[in-house]
Amino acid sequence: MITPLLAADAVILFRGGIVLIKRYNQPYQGCYALPGGFVEVGETVEDAVKREAREETGLDITLRDLVGIYSDPGRDPRGHVVSVAYLAEGRGDLISGSDARSAEIFPLQSLPPLAFDHEKIIGDALQKAGKRNAKQ
Repeated sequence: MITPLLAADAVILFRGGIVLIKRYNQPYQGCYALPGGFVEVGETVEDAVKREAREETGLDITLRDLVGIYSDPGRDPRGHVVSVAYLAEGRGDLISGSDARSAEIFPLQSLPPLAFDHEKIIGDALQKAGKRNAKQ
């Protein structure tokens, strides 16, 4: 029996926008996506998303909220991948690394086409952030 793979993605708010990476590898090579990747054995999901964000963007992140768990078996063409997505705030210097060709900040109003289901994840994160800010 093959079980789904586990990934973690970050919606990073930074300098008034959202940080996206341009993917270096397939699938969706050359497309924009959220920073994230697979959870390693022995690693928590929270540690994985922080590690992936640092590796792909150079930023340290503070997790603000759990956005959701995305488990549609067809969300990743490589196979069944479940992603745990977090809303985060970034700090540091934005530099691409690891699996990213580039790391860039995009205004919330003009995001490029995105890989996987990352448009839905960002929409859910912004809705959650708006609700959180309304409570403060």
